[in-house]
Amino acid sequence: MTDALDPETRDRLLADPGAILADRDLMRALVAAREAEAGTNVIDIRGRAMEALETRLDRLESTHESVIAAAYDNQSGMAVIHRAVLGLLETADLADFTAALQTDIAPLLRIETLRMVVEEDPALPRDVVVVPHGTIDRIVTAGRRAPRGDDIVLRAALVVTRPLHGRTIASEALLPLDLGPGRPRAVLLMGSSDPTRFMPAHGTDLLRFFGQVFRMALLARLPQ
Repeated sequence: MTDALDPETRDRLLADPGAILADRDLMRALVAAREAEAGTNVIDIRGRAMEALETRLDRLESTHESVIAAAYDNQSGMAVIHRAVLGLLETADLADFTAALQTDIAPLLRIETLRMVVEEDPALPRDVVVVPHGTIDRIVTAGRRAPRGDDIVLRAALVVTRPLHGRTIASEALLPLDLGPGRPRAVLLMGSSDPTRFMPAHGTDLLRFFGQVFRMALLARLPQ
């Protein structure tokens, strides 16, 4: 019986058997050949153990890739928020601040609409959406259980908010703004054409940070 491998290949494999172990397809073929040689009445425990380890390795690799993807998305999200915050801080006054929301800040956030909605305060610049008293409660709850006052709402876009966006969008976020005693109720309204951009299951830490910076920058520009 002659050797199946040429001498050069055989010597290379004997010198570095790890080359076989590192090749998953080759190891799978070797185990299958060993089981076929042993017959149907013999169970190769080592082969079964290797299959189980291989399945576990696949799961670990998948989990590892998911963690890396989530970390990348989070880092990318932070970079987007930081750019938007810098855009807010660079505005000169209240009129510039509110005008920049739709023209400059919304593109930085990669959304289609960004509106500041305030109840009954006609003294604000024209870029602010002024609505009658009670409107914010109506659009936030939209017939559902009322969230806490500081809760951020993420959801599919509703018909009730379409006039405020000024266009048809697919998902939206509502960030409450506490402007302090004696000031009207306000909310920051974000809209995206992507139906998966704002979903109830998503985290709100980055949006909450943006909302807090927005509030402080706005208060600094409001007349005392």
